[in-house]
Amino acid sequence: MSITINITKAKEITKSRLRTEREPLLAAQDVAFQRALETGADTTAIVAEKQRLRDITKLTDSCTTTDQLSNLKA
Repeated sequence: MSITINITKAKEITKSRLRTEREPLLAAQDVAFQRALETGADTTAIVAEKQRLRDITKLTDSCTTTDQLSNLKA
């Protein structure tokens, strides 16, 4: 008997995992953004990182193997 992996379900599980992983990272970036605003520092890198974190779940769409999904990190 062979085991068949449902890649669509694996992608959904990975998206859920990534959302959980990115939540504290986004919160930390929000704090960094506020601090940067208070001091007048450049926020470009912070904004870029927040966008990268928001877009991380989209990367699952192009994955075709479970190894690719496993390698995605927030």
